[in-house]
Parts: sequence; structure tokens; C-alpha cells
Amino acid sequence: MHDRGGRILVALALIGGCTSTTNASNAPPKTTPATVPAPATTESLVPMSSAIPTTTEAILEPAAFDVAGGIEQITVTGGSLENPLEFQVITTTGEVAATGRSDTNGAVLFRQLPAGTYTVEQGFGDDQRAGSDPVEVLGRSAAPPRQSFYDDQQLGDGFGYITTRDGTTLSATVWLPGPAQDGPFPTVVEYSGYAPSNPDDETFAQLFTTLGYAYVGVNIRGTGCSGGSFNFFEWMQSIDGYDVVETVAAQPWAKFNHVGMVGISYPGISQLFVGQTRPPHLAAITPLSVLDDSYRSTLYPGGILNTGFAVSWASERQEQAKPFGQEWSKQRVDAGDKVCDENQKLRLQNPDLGATTNANPYYDPTLGDSIAPATFVDQINVPVFIAGTWQDEQTGGHFPTMIDKFTGSPHVYATLLNGTHTESLSLGVFGRYVEFLDLYVAKRVPSLDAARVIAPILAGSLTGVNGLTLPAVNRFEGMSYEQALAAFEADPPVRVLFEEGAADGQPAAAPLPRFEIGFTAWPIPTAEPLRWFLHGDGSMQVTKPGADDRPTTYVSTPNATPATYYEGSSSGVWKADVVYNWAENPAGTSASWITGPLDGDVVNVGSASVDLWVRADQPDVDFEVSISEVRPDGTEVYVQSGWLRASHRALDEAASSETRPVQRHLKADTADLPDGELTPMRIEVFPFAHPFREGSRIRLVVDAPGGNRAIWAFATTLAAGAKVEVANDAEHPSALVLSLVDVEVPGAPPACGSLRGQPCRRYVAA
Repeated sequence: MHDRGGRILVALALIGGCTSTTNASNAPPKTTPATVPAPATTESLVPMSSAIPTTTEAILEPAAFDVAGGIEQITVTGGSLENPLEFQVITTTGEVAATGRSDTNGAVLFRQLPAGTYTVEQGFGDDQRAGSDPVEVLGRSAAPPRQSFYDDQQLGDGFGYITTRDGTTLSATVWLPGPAQDGPFPTVVEYSGYAPSNPDDETFAQLFTTLGYAYVGVNIRGTGCSGGSFNFFEWMQSIDGYDVVETVAAQPWAKFNHVGMVGISYPGISQLFVGQTRPPHLAAITPLSVLDDSYRSTLYPGGILNTGFAVSWASERQEQAKPFGQEWSKQRVDAGDKVCDENQKLRLQNPDLGATTNANPYYDPTLGDSIAPATFVDQINVPVFIAGTWQDEQTGGHFPTMIDKFTGSPHVYATLLNGTHTESLSLGVFGRYVEFLDLYVAKRVPSLDAARVIAPILAGSLTGVNGLTLPAVNRFEGMSYEQALAAFEADPPVRVLFEEGAADGQPAAAPLPRFEIGFTAWPIPTAEPLRWFLHGDGSMQVTKPGADDRPTTYVSTPNATPATYYEGSSSGVWKADVVYNWAENPAGTSASWITGPLDGDVVNVGSASVDLWVRADQPDVDFEVSISEVRPDGTEVYVQSGWLRASHRALDEAASSETRPVQRHLKADTADLPDGELTPMRIEVFPFAHPFREGSRIRLVVDAPGGNRAIWAFATTLAAGAKVEVANDAEHPSALVLSLVDVEVPGAPPACGSLRGQPCRRYVAA
């Protein structure tokens, strides 16, 4: 994701959610405005401190602590700062719903409580000493506040706070493109746990103000100067986003009283979570470099823990969510910001994200579905512009598999390409991105005049290639707004950019594609499966192997190559002069198959499947499969990989296809490899688009995970030294299955090393 200031950090939704605290006296009155979609149930809202009868019979001392309810949670504050206090949450029937101990700030936060009425008591049994008034916990279907709650909040140019429905304040900074009296302005919001509200860093804001937009950066709860406790992507965080959108849209300087959402990676992913809540004044979202499923796509690809990026990113978020974990917040407090100071006091209630990760090595739908956008993007009801890359070194490139899930959105535009994490802001994407914002947020005829000012700066700062810009022509010039909108909507919704970095007449690895193809939908409707069978002599052929084809064996060796093929800084991987060390496996540590020279172009657009029959001398083995192109000049270009822990091989048959296997990853489904038996398993190769030209050869390598990603590494000492056998005979026909699309491919192959995000090396036969 982006960390502002031009460094685009990583963005990923790893583990569980965000929580909220509230002061009951600040809870706004709530009802359902006519413009808000009716909630799923008719759960009524009452002030969170309302006196509600309870069946608790014990007569306790008045509480010397404060209790407030929120959505699925209760916050206790004001406890002893010297000695921790024990608390229990009691239902109206006298049952104990939760227990906890206050921290050194005198606070404790109870999460994941069902909607209902509770009291909070200090102490247990004979030690009970004080009880609270009844407190109401709301459910996810609770109606939002009245429109007046948003209208009454006023934000000016500069730093301030937005109050959410439970009384939590979120730090926000507004940058206007000109004096407020010159407004209203089309408005966009960036919402994340980085530092979008840091008033001393306007780098990303300048991009949008230059384009003529008001830009509002908001820190999610528990980060920066925002109140509350941080727990990644809990439901309350999505609800906060609803309140942010509605508050910003209500400002007099917000044109049309609606807003768009912007951001790459973390603030891109957050748009998906907010979008599912359907804020009535959200105009459009533009999620860039995102993920579709926190578990399957990034944290545990194939059921194997990603320690190279996912774990380290979660650790960084944990550190930055500590009290004053972001230095700029401490600077504001030192300068007298009492709200920011007070907002740090629930940070000791942040859950341990690392512990949550380690405690969930299998897919638990209760947790996993809540942080898998693919399971809820059908709820988004506004236009969507989504872009990202196949080889994304951070979020992973699996996101295209959810494009067809945006069934509630009136328009979905996807731009897909090879490259690195920041490629979603490359010149081949940026022009269409600006056009989308102009049409759906600013509601004006798009012009790229301002974008041409920004484009060279973006390209130069991210890639080191200077002098690039966008085309000189504004393609909608002379059109009315209605005509421009109709022309844009007539474009194919899925746009695949091929061979980013190899544009004719441009420097090598410049952020421009060589050619592009438009498609009507994803998965590509015209794609056909192309099956290449693995043979015992190391070849891949469209004909099946014979009955006597011998198996291929290798020794699973997790540390056979360097864990990653890149060792530089996080921003260095985006540069045109990046140096990769993509190492060949030592002899005996991998299995390899290769086609003969192709007699025509073969173009894959979509996921691929590696269908193996395997046997091992240990009960569980981790697999990595990688596809590359071997060219006639003896160079080999990396294309894409996939991963699977053998014990996680059980398929979700309903979700799987011939070219895309989908594992369930449920603990109940896991099973060791049968001793001595050949066992079928299917491994998804993450989606990709790549032309294998006539005369080239397609290579498949199977080995232990590691060495085929820029930043990802894996916790895979499992079965080190296991002897693995892959069958290649007629009864056990292992195969690679591609998604073949018939498109015209221009010219000769790009120069070795020019394709962004795709290392190139001299080919060495296995």
C-alpha cells in the first residue's frame, strides 16, 4: 500500500477487525433516513446509556468506572490506573457473556458481543463491588444516525476530527484545491491505518488537488490521532467508513454532496470494506492493488504462512497502532492536541495480530469470510474502478478472481497487467483512472490536461524513468458530459495490458504496456482450457503419456535457493534498474517439464491449474509450481506461481473449474498423504496474462516454496528432505492446464529484463 510521501508501502487485510469505544453521553440519536437502504432486520436503536430493565438481582455499589456500548462491543474506561480491575459482562438473564481485566490506562474492551442489553460488574462472586447501568450493544443491522448527525459536523481546510456514531473521533485532514468560497469541489476520501490524516504530509493530497479535487485523509480508529482500538477490519471499522463518507459528503464544499474513495493497497482494500455498507452519498470507489481473500491470496497462500510479507506487514501495523506509534501524533500532542492525547488511551486493548495469525492456520469462515472481500463485494452498489498486477510483490495478484463477484455494482472497470505493486498507478492505467473519477465523481467531461502534469512525476518517482507522459489528445474533447459518459461506458469493461515495460520506442522497464486487449468480462468468456500433459522424459505435450512413462522425483528442499529473488529496499523493487537474483534450483531439488518450440502463439489470460499425481515418503509436503517462458535466444522469463500444502488439497468443487482449483482449507478437511499411494491434487497458478510466442517453450517447475517471488517467503520447514514422486503415466496423467485466449500478438519477444515484475535469466536445462 501507500505510505504517503511517495513511498507506496504494502496494503493487505490480514486478520480480524477494528473495534470501537464510545461515551454513552455522546451517542447521537439514531433513526433510519429515507435515503438509507433498509437494514436487514428492524433492530431499533436507543441511546447507548438508556436505562433498560435487567433481571440482575444483586444490589451493587454505583460504578466508579464508565461503560459504553458500541456495535458488537462494550468499552470500560476510568478504572484504577494503579491496580488492574476484574470485570464481567452480564446478560439480562444473569449469564456471564465475557470477562476481562483493565490495563494500566484503566480500560478494557469487550469484542464480538451479540446485540442485546448488558450490565458490567466489577469483581466476581463475593468480590463483586460495583455494577453499571444497563448498556445496549448494537448489531450489524443497526440503523445509521439521522442525517442531521452528519450535517451538524463541520470540517474546514486543514486538520480536524470526524465523530462516528458511537462517539469515537477519527483524525482527518482536508486539503481543498482552492479557497472554500470557490467551491464546491468534487471530493475524494482516502481512509486507512497509515497516516492519511497527517497534516504535515500532503504528497498524495497534491495529486488530487492538482486534478481539481478536494482530498480528505482519514485515519481508521486506533491509528494516528484517531480514537479507539486497532484490530484489522472488524465490522466497526467499515461502519466508521460509512460515517466518514456521509460526514464529508455533507460539507458545503463537497460538490453534489457525494464523494469518491481513492487509495492504493491498504486504503484500496478499505474501500471494499466501506463499500459493502452502502453509504448513500458514496459516488464511486477506485480500489488499486488490493486482495480478494486475506487468507487464500496473501496470508496463507495454499495454506502456507507467508512470512516474507504478510507477517512483517502485520507486525508493522501492530507497532504503528501502539500509543503514539506514529511519530506525527506525538508531535501533535506535544503541540497541545488534547483530543489526540485522549485518543491513545485504548491502544493497550489492541489484540496481538501475530497471535491471531498463528492461531488460525486453517480457514475459519467466521473470521475468514469477514476479511475476504470476495465474499461481500456483491453488496457494493456504486461504480468501481479496480486495477492491479499479476506479480504484485505485496498483496499477491490474486484479486482478479473476484471481479465477477461485483454483481451489485452498476459498472465495474478492471485494468490488469504485469508488474509490481505500484503498477496500478502506471501511465497505462492512470489516464483511464482520471477519466473514471471525472465522470463518476466530478460529473464532468474528462480532461487529461492536469494529469499530464502529474504523470511524469509519478513515473519518475516510482520507476526512475523520466520524460514520460500521457497522450496529448483528450479523447472526449468536444463532447457533452452525457456523450462522454456513454463513450466511456461503451469501452470493454476488462482491459488487459500486456508486456508492461516493453513499450515500443520507450526505455526498458518504463511503466507503459506494449499492447492491450479489451474483454467483455472476467473470467474471459472466450477462454478455452489447453492441457499439456507431463511426460517421464521431462517434456510437456498435448498428447497423453504412455502406460510405461516413468515418474519424476525430487527432494523437497525449502532452502535450496534464496527465499526471494530480490533483496533491496521496498521502493527499489519498483525501479526500472531493479536487480533480481532469480536462481535456478540445484540438481535434484525440483521437478521440471518443458514443451517443444511452439508452432504458434499461446496466450494465457486467467488462472491456470497444475494437476499432479504425487507420492511422498513423508505425510505432508509443501508445493510451489512456477511457469516460465524459455525463448529461442536461450533466455528464460518468469511468469507466475502457485502454492499448496498437500494436507490442504481438498477442493471446493462448486467453486473450482478446469483452469482454477479452489481449496477449502478447512481444518476438518485436512488429510495426510496416504502412505505409499499416488494421490491427486490440483494447485492453482495465480491469474496471469502472458503471450508465449511461436518458437518459445513453456516450462513448469515443481519444488518446495521459495525463490520465485520478490518479497514473499514461506514458513516451510515442513517435510524438508522428503522424496517426492510425480507420476507421468497414462493412468496418472499429471498436467498443466492453461486458459487459452485467441488474440493477436505483435512482434518479437521483449528484451530480457524489460518486463516489469518478471525476472529474466539464462535458461539452464534441468
